[in-house]
Amino acid sequence: MKLFTYWRSSASWRVRIALELKGLEYEYIPVHLVNNGGEQKGIEHMAKNPMAQIPVLEVGDVYISQSVAIFEYLEEMFPETPLLPEDPVLRAYTRQLGEIVNSGIQPLQNLAVIQRLKGMDIDPKPWCQHFIRDGLLAFQKISEACGGTFSCGDEPTWADACLIPQLYNARRFELDFSELGYLAEIEKRCSELQPFINAHASRQPDAVQ
Repeated sequence: MKLFTYWRSSASWRVRIALELKGLEYEYIPVHLVNNGGEQKGIEHMAKNPMAQIPVLEVGDVYISQSVAIFEYLEEMFPETPLLPEDPVLRAYTRQLGEIVNSGIQPLQNLAVIQRLKGMDIDPKPWCQHFIRDGLLAFQKISEACGGTFSCGDEPTWADACLIPQLYNARRFELDFSELGYLAEIEKRCSELQPFINAHASRQPDAVQ
């Protein structure tokens, strides 16, 4: 397997966490989101993903994009170390938590949106803070009801894979964490696990310190 990724891309990061949690080997192929106008917009990459986005997982001659679709593929092909709990209700909550980040937060504060806002002479920071805060508070409230050691139950799931990169982004935008103590505790527990350590943005070969 090959993963087309970028060190600080939260969508790519969450897929790296999933691959690490399942103990799967993959080749890391960096795609720089800014250089030369964004390498993801090049013809070669768009042949893999017409949305000009990352991550893209290459398996043989198949290219899978969108992080949740990749989660589903990994779960179906490599079920031995699950990313979802066994209980059907907890599975639904895990998906719900993942979607809060995947569709309710990240698309509203990603690079394309920030560039668009700047092009309209709008300061992106308050915009991003607003949507990140609302989404993380919702995530926290649901997690407090279904969580245990981690976001949903006592084993890490794809909800945690979505949460950890989003908390990193929240700090980049200087979000006030005083309301997010429960999520900070989950983050600390995740940070002590090797899969999360291996997947962290700062440890990637294309990382800029």
